[in-house]
Amino acid sequence: MSEPSVLKLHHDYADAHKPLMGFDPSKDYAAQVAAVREKYLELLNPPEKTTEPVPVIEYISDADPRFDEIRFSFETEPGLMIPAHLLLPKGVYKSGVKLPVVIGLQGHSTGMHISLGRAKYPGDEETISGGDRDFCIQAVALGYATVAMEQRAFGELNGSVAEGVGGCWQPSFQALMLDRTLIGERASDVSRLIDALEHFPECDVECVGLMGNSGGGTATYYTACCEPRVKIAMPSCAFCSLHDSIFSLRHCMCNYIPGLFKYFEMGDLALLIAPRPLIVVCGKDDMIFPLEGVKREFETVEKIYAAAGVPDNCALIVGQAGHRFYAAQSWPVYAEMLKKL
Repeated sequence: MSEPSVLKLHHDYADAHKPLMGFDPSKDYAAQVAAVREKYLELLNPPEKTTEPVPVIEYISDADPRFDEIRFSFETEPGLMIPAHLLLPKGVYKSGVKLPVVIGLQGHSTGMHISLGRAKYPGDEETISGGDRDFCIQAVALGYATVAMEQRAFGELNGSVAEGVGGCWQPSFQALMLDRTLIGERASDVSRLIDALEHFPECDVECVGLMGNSGGGTATYYTACCEPRVKIAMPSCAFCSLHDSIFSLRHCMCNYIPGLFKYFEMGDLALLIAPRPLIVVCGKDDMIFPLEGVKREFETVEKIYAAAGVPDNCALIVGQAGHRFYAAQSWPVYAEMLKKL
């Protein structure tokens, strides 16, 4: 008789499980959106707004010939200051011009400096060059006002360079013990960042896009589900069937929201993003977000956007490699989606 397997037991449950609030095109669309929003916010449990996140300017630099840079921080919860960098194309600072905003979120890395194309630690150069991860340099070159924000437990916010992938484990479990989730806290931080950007006249906060790869893509998707000021979302290497990825494969604890799989699969949550544009980016050889799981859940996304009356407001981009961003394929689609706003 073989030894009992806890993993097999859990998989048996999962294989037989149908999410309780999965999208059903035969049911009332608006009622489903309302019900999903209520349950999702209950599970994500992001912190309530308790501060006025007025940006504290640390420096302004025009040293780079490609852009002007404003390093600032803002208070997202009492006592917690989040650092960020705003990049503006040359000639925009104090010009009276407002630009669409792109917020770029790094995943499990040594920090937001990767988004700025700046190597600080051993291995950073390979991370940047090997996966189009200098998001903010790409975006400002395309003419957007661009923000790199440090995520909780990454980089300057208690990230562990020694671990190589951030210091998420203890903060994730601490959040759970406080009846929170780390991903909910990260989503709240993005919301407070948008509040802070209202103080920069160059930023059009009516046209905010959010993107990121891996853990940054995860934060992008879950934040877009609860923050309507995110007008266009581009998660990369994060959107996938929960069953095929987060449930079945080893991931960092910060990816987990207790009870989520009981009620939803990943695609069902697109109910909370539609009709706003959603661009899903993935790699065909991504070993931790398998392509088949991505495609299957994107079929649900397509059904949701069709039901919302905007079937062309969602797109799937499949890169021809692994777990990385695909800049050349993704930004042209982003620009086309931006025209729909």
